[in-house]
Amino acid sequence: MDSAAASTSTYDDVRPSATPPRALATEAVHAGRDDLARQGLHAPPIDLSTTYPSYDSRAEAARIDAFAATGAEPDGPPVYGRLGNPTVARFETALARLEGTESAVAFASGMAALSAVLLARAAMGLRHVVAVRPLYGCSDHLLTAGLLGSEVTWTDPAGIADALRPDTGLVLVESPANPTLAEVDLRAVAHACGSVPLLVDNTFATPVLQRPAEQGARLVLHSATKYLGGHGDVLAGVVACDEEFAGRLRQVRFATGGVLHPLAGYLLLRGLATLPVRVRAASASAAELARRLADDPRVARVHYPRIGGAMVAFEVHGDPHEVIAGVRLITPAVSLGSVDTLIQHPASISHRIVDADERRGAGVSDRLLRLSVGLEDVDDLWRDLRGALGAVAVEV
Repeated sequence: MDSAAASTSTYDDVRPSATPPRALATEAVHAGRDDLARQGLHAPPIDLSTTYPSYDSRAEAARIDAFAATGAEPDGPPVYGRLGNPTVARFETALARLEGTESAVAFASGMAALSAVLLARAAMGLRHVVAVRPLYGCSDHLLTAGLLGSEVTWTDPAGIADALRPDTGLVLVESPANPTLAEVDLRAVAHACGSVPLLVDNTFATPVLQRPAEQGARLVLHSATKYLGGHGDVLAGVVACDEEFAGRLRQVRFATGGVLHPLAGYLLLRGLATLPVRVRAASASAAELARRLADDPRVARVHYPRIGGAMVAFEVHGDPHEVIAGVRLITPAVSLGSVDTLIQHPASISHRIVDADERRGAGVSDRLLRLSVGLEDVDDLWRDLRGALGAVAVEV
């Protein structure tokens, strides 16, 4: 096996405050909710307002000018939904605490979050990106196609320092990577970046398994659609970072409109409460399935990261499409991180948009299957997998 009150609650209520250090499981339950008891509430409120009344237009103008200058969240009550929302702010506060950063900025999707980072750096004249494959297929395509005016240099971790240029604005890695689960030494990569910000896509690991900011990353990206939401019913993205860069991201979000809906912010905050429990339970099942797959003669290779987690990738000797067609309990679908188990063929779906030779060069073989393990009983999952593998020929 490879090692590989509610609706008018203000921002001042939910911004990070000085609290004693707490365990991650405790933060997951309480972060972003610290003000609720003082308001006589137990569940976080959902503020669906798109705009907010203000009878002092001079003061309102001054607050808008301040936002335009720094991107800092406006003091006092909210202004307009595109500048921010109190319900979303709760989620941002909680995620920043879980990742150990000053701030976090939420977006409508993970790709909107990555786009905002690229646009913020490009606005500073830093359009060049150094990236390590594999990445999520759409992230790869966004960089390769130059859709936002960026230029990318692909390299391995050892080549990062040599690939840097005066106009390099970002180094991007994903660890464990999608879909091969390859890992990189984040501390070593951060050192190689020098003064260039390192962005780590932490979607697969979540802060339960690793906190990249503690290893030198300046930016931590999540497709919050996945484990942070955890139930397959919300699209979102988020970047955890320092407050200075968060201000730039808020300005991009305001200008481009990639805002997160308040209901999604509520669902994400609710999802964080059970994140440690879900990730640890699914990880235990994933490790057991990886062990059983490695012992199955119909499986050529299993990828499971040293860090653990709920994702397993495996290559079959025969036709992977037969496995997809053969599952009954497991859902054949894109995405990951839900309470139910999903399986997909990356070369056909999530990484189809990547050039075939480059895809294979990054270790995404045509026989690779990606399994997102959920919370079902592991024996039931194995029974389904074993039956689906029954259609796969064994090479002799």
